[in-house]
Amino acid sequence: MNRLLIPAAALGVVVLLALFGSVYTVRQTQEALITQFGKPVAVVTKPGLHFKTPFVQTVILFDNRLQMDVFPAEETILGDQKRLIVDGFAEYRIVDPLAYYQTVGPFPDAILQRLDAVVSASMRNVLASVSLVSVLTSSRTHLLAQVLTQVRRAMRQFGVQVVDVRISRTSLPTQNTDAVLKRMRAERERVAAQLRAQGAEAALKITADADRQRTVLLADAKAQAAGLRGEGEAKSIDIYAKAVGQDPRFYGIWRTLEAYRQGLGKPGNKLVLSPDSPLLRYLRHAPVPPAAASAAAAGH
Repeated sequence: MNRLLIPAAALGVVVLLALFGSVYTVRQTQEALITQFGKPVAVVTKPGLHFKTPFVQTVILFDNRLQMDVFPAEETILGDQKRLIVDGFAEYRIVDPLAYYQTVGPFPDAILQRLDAVVSASMRNVLASVSLVSVLTSSRTHLLAQVLTQVRRAMRQFGVQVVDVRISRTSLPTQNTDAVLKRMRAERERVAAQLRAQGAEAALKITADADRQRTVLLADAKAQAAGLRGEGEAKSIDIYAKAVGQDPRFYGIWRTLEAYRQGLGKPGNKLVLSPDSPLLRYLRHAPVPPAAASAAAAGH
């Protein structure tokens, strides 16, 4: 009886092992490659419970989710012979487990070294033809698009789809930092000097224009003043002429009295005249009104 139980138990164990060995699960985030004695025989992309031949077939699971590879920083020579340290990352996923297994092997992380090498080569190839300014400005997007195109083409044979390649950080080597800073300072000083020169030129133009306008305004004002003065003098002469024409005797008396006021009315003025000078006639005798003068002339 015991001799029969032992084979039956062994058979049951073998059956259980075969049963468990023939069942495997593929998750929604996975794809499976079935190998038989190391040779690929099937690719399973549908998630769920599946069966295989126990002890003969092997299941290799691959994660089909988006993964990230951070490539190490390395020094790159640019097209203008500047040196730049670049590091970043690449996003990829395994889309063809069979191609991946045939070219890389069964280990999912085995692709990282090849991806780093491809990204490094593509980055060097693209950056070798551009200047430092292109890398540090918005032109970087166009450069990364070129790198991504080259990396995708190179990684397609491994069953890997590269979704994106990005530069995380760019920095200058220590020996180049001082030189770059000096060039940047010199460039800023050149721009500042140019702006100052343009400002000085603009100031000279404004000053010259203001002086010109001032000269024109003064000349116009002087011309207008001279015209008004001439008109005033002409009116004054006309008024004097009319006054003289109306009463020449009164005008003569008024002019003589005005001469007294200007010549004798100011302290310090001295006049040397003879006593019978015509200028002093109204000091000797007061002016006679016209009516009295006419009556005196008639009595004589």
